Amino acid sequence: MNSPTPPPDTDQLAWRAQRDALRELHREVLDEPVPKALLAAAGHLDDRRARQARWMRWGGMAAGVLIAFAAGWVGNHQWSASQQTGAVLARAPAAREFVHAASVAHAVYAPEKRHPVEVVAAEQQHLVQWLSRRLDKPLKVPDLSAEGYALVGGRLLPGSEGARAQFMFERADGERVTLYIGSLGSAAGPAQAGETAFRYSADGPVPSFYWVDRGFGYALAGKLPRDALLGLAGVVYRQL
Repeated sequence: MNSPTPPPDTDQLAWRAQRDALRELHREVLDEPVPKALLAAAGHLDDRRARQARWMRWGGMAAGVLIAFAAGWVGNHQWSASQQTGAVLARAPAAREFVHAASVAHAVYAPEKRHPVEVVAAEQQHLVQWLSRRLDKPLKVPDLSAEGYALVGGRLLPGSEGARAQFMFERADGERVTLYIGSLGSAAGPAQAGETAFRYSADGPVPSFYWVDRGFGYALAGKLPRDALLGLAGVVYRQL
């Protein structure tokens, strides 16, 4: 038994008829070649998109190179700064130890009445020769008589970089100051080796002014006002 034939889809038939009518109406336009102006515009658009793509690629590469360069420069700068800071910090403890030792030595021996020194001022020539030999450096005792101080004598002391010397001076009222001298060795570093600027230190029992000259440290310690101690240190420095 044959199945009945379904009725035709009238909507689909109407759409196809409308499509064919539109094609027939605009057939001349559809058959015409694409205008040159439109082709040129499309070509320009493609070129612009290609250039933008190239600029994005090159821009990304340049940005990457710039970031890498900046990171390297910053890293190198920080490394250099850390190296310099590390060198300064490595030298600073040597100076701190030196000036602290000078202050402690003054506090220990300046109050002594019977044995403040090992070699008295009457044997100054022997004292200077002996300490110069032990420190491996020609030493000179400054003359502070114009400032009211006379040499009491001196002694040999140990230090972290070898032997150190202490010269003691006394005023008529019994006030004493000491000049502490010693090598800072390699701990002074090339920058500090030629340094001669005075520096004040209150690190220790008594204050002091100290300086470094050609790898040797000098510290003048005493219970004096800062200005008086500085003036006395200037006199010592000019004579050494």
